[in-house]
Amino acid sequence: MDKPDFSNLRCIYINCTLKKSPEKSHTATLIEVSKRIMLKEKVQVDEIRFVDHQVAYGIFPDMKEHGWKNDEWPEIFKKVINADILVLATPIWLGEKSSIAKKLIERLYAMSGQKNNKGQYVYYGKVGGTIITGNEDGIKHCAMGILYSLQHIGYSIPPQADCGWIGEVGPGPSYGDKEWKGEKLEKPAGFDSEFTNKNTTFMTYNLLHLASILKKQNGYHNYGNSVDKWEEGERWNYDNPEYR
Repeated sequence: MDKPDFSNLRCIYINCTLKKSPEKSHTATLIEVSKRIMLKEKVQVDEIRFVDHQVAYGIFPDMKEHGWKNDEWPEIFKKVINADILVLATPIWLGEKSSIAKKLIERLYAMSGQKNNKGQYVYYGKVGGTIITGNEDGIKHCAMGILYSLQHIGYSIPPQADCGWIGEVGPGPSYGDKEWKGEKLEKPAGFDSEFTNKNTTFMTYNLLHLASILKKQNGYHNYGNSVDKWEEGERWNYDNPEYR
């Protein structure tokens, strides 16, 4: 079997933990599992802890133009748009993705009306996935909302594009914890989860495979999905009675 070459790809992980650096992030610990695979495959990798940056709330590209004193989003967006793959990582709180994850999705949405060099929406040809951690149920629920949001703004979602780990319901160790209530654990929490390890691996490679396919063919053909051509009056089948 020929081994694919992913070395021309770039991936960005955005950690939507509520914890500012240098406080330990359990979500970052699971990101590391996926990131090690990316690095082994010679993918260029960036990682951002979103809460460490002064990112304004809002749905415009630069909120400094809308009353905010600071907004680092335009600079972060440059890294996002230069990446072939975006992995949005979040903890679960009250059964939902974090408020920081929601803010990120809103800021991604703010840019979604921009266009690429083929006249398509700007995220066309890019691939998205999600990593989720927590102590209670909600991985699939959170992934459902996150992956819907990413595809809606233009990201392509491969098979099994989510992974995660949750502990038992109620208080308990979080992913990667080595002790709980002062007692050392036999193994870091979650590290021996076959389900998490398999899904993280499959997700990572599925992201790489789809991103590689799209990059080789320069994204999607712009026949039938070009904003520019639509605005110029080229409506394809919609205005053609032959296809009605």
